[in-house]
Amino acid sequence: MIDVIRTVLESSPMLALFLAIAAGYALGQVSIAGVSFGAGAVLFTGLLIGAIAPKAAPPALVGTLGLLMFVYSVGIQYGPQFVASLRGPGLKYMSLAAVGVLASLAVAVLLARPLGVSLDTAAGLFAGSGTSTPTLQAALAAAKNQDPAIGYSVAYPFGVIGPIVLMTIMAALVKPKFAPPAQNLRVAELTLESKLEGRTVGELSAILPADVRITALRHDHVNALPALDARLQTGDGLLLVGSPQGIAEAGRLLGHEEPGRLGRDRRDYDVVRVYVSRAAFIGKPISAIALPDFPISIGYVRRGDVELIASPDLTIEFGDRLVVVAPTGKHADLRRFFGDSIKGNAEMSFVSIGVGMALGLLLGMIPIPLGGGRSFSLGVAGGPLVMALVLGWIGRSGPIGWRMPVVANLVLRNFGLSLFIGAVALGAGAPFVQAVAANGLSILLAGAAVLVTLVMTVLLGGLLLRIPFDDLLGVCAGSTGNPAILSAASRIAPTERTDIGYAITFPSMTVAKIVAVQVLLS
Repeated sequence: MIDVIRTVLESSPMLALFLAIAAGYALGQVSIAGVSFGAGAVLFTGLLIGAIAPKAAPPALVGTLGLLMFVYSVGIQYGPQFVASLRGPGLKYMSLAAVGVLASLAVAVLLARPLGVSLDTAAGLFAGSGTSTPTLQAALAAAKNQDPAIGYSVAYPFGVIGPIVLMTIMAALVKPKFAPPAQNLRVAELTLESKLEGRTVGELSAILPADVRITALRHDHVNALPALDARLQTGDGLLLVGSPQGIAEAGRLLGHEEPGRLGRDRRDYDVVRVYVSRAAFIGKPISAIALPDFPISIGYVRRGDVELIASPDLTIEFGDRLVVVAPTGKHADLRRFFGDSIKGNAEMSFVSIGVGMALGLLLGMIPIPLGGGRSFSLGVAGGPLVMALVLGWIGRSGPIGWRMPVVANLVLRNFGLSLFIGAVALGAGAPFVQAVAANGLSILLAGAAVLVTLVMTVLLGGLLLRIPFDDLLGVCAGSTGNPAILSAASRIAPTERTDIGYAITFPSMTVAKIVAVQVLLS
């Protein structure tokens, strides 16, 4: 029976690959003590299938394509946060993460000879402890053999489970307290006080904070849109949209809050939520898009999980959802005008993806001198990642929009990751069995030691530097890299700071690991 299965799998490498992906994702959904491997479980199913059918590995180009999809999607998503972090505490966070990464690399190298494993395998232990598939690709390219994949497959389970366990223990010891999550946008209804009677909407807008907009008003018991020349009286109602801090300041300037004054009356105007799915609106600022032949006021835009004030210079992207004040009864017309199709969440420009990836691959081919006649390159992983960070930060170049809707980005990223891990695991299955049989417990202990060095250096160093604990967990997750670790960090510290810490360190540490492993094996 095994011989039949082996023959079938080896006759169709694509069958073996997608079987490994399907079985891996099914296994990755299983949660043990709150820990699940997600896409990482494809590694284990791929190793099993590769051990049964050693010749079932697909062509190397398949795995390389998957890696390219993964790193490019990550860079596009985190580009803006990464660049913004360079003006804040980002350099300190990246420096701490870099110390942890280099310490774990040093431990991997120092343990190689005493434990009887090759330097190539040690490089794989380093990549696996950080669950970094781009680093594995760089190690495979530099070593020109499958030894890094063996070390990677041994260290990877520690790389996922270890940080989660260590962060949980650290949180129990530190007992941190977290502020409730902050709102990025707030809607408020204010009643105008007498000191501002006679002012126009335009005059009030000029004295409001820059991040607050008047979206609708109530005058003489009737809701209306905020015409700039409309003159206001004491007791008029205003519907404001803005940041929580801006709304609080607006309340001090204009009057007191009175929720429901405008919202309860839907006779003349109503609030409509509509997706933008017509290509004619994409890439244009709100001030430049055509509006329907009836009056509307766009309050804010929901993009993925983020709400953005509808400022005139905000550029519309595929999948944006507009929150609009429009005349009652015009719902259908408004949805027809903007398209209102959910497919906008999956739309992306393959022109921008093709151009961006091509530029990244070219960047990865440029040799960077190390001195002494040696050099390294960012390669197929680092080049596209760095280019994507830049393009994600830029956002748009003329008619080309570089960013992708969040849903499309996640699908492309996870599918690429699955292709790469599955292809690598199928090729490393048989060598993995041989390595564990030959080295036994020693190589497993080495993988655990490399991982503990990385995580504890970051956590203890962060406490000494007085980094806020939720930020620190995000830095730790970004240093190791696996999304499962970020998910666990978010459960331990239920604030948005874990995501920001991850966004700051994950791209830079991925590049650092790629460079470090190439320097090591050069």
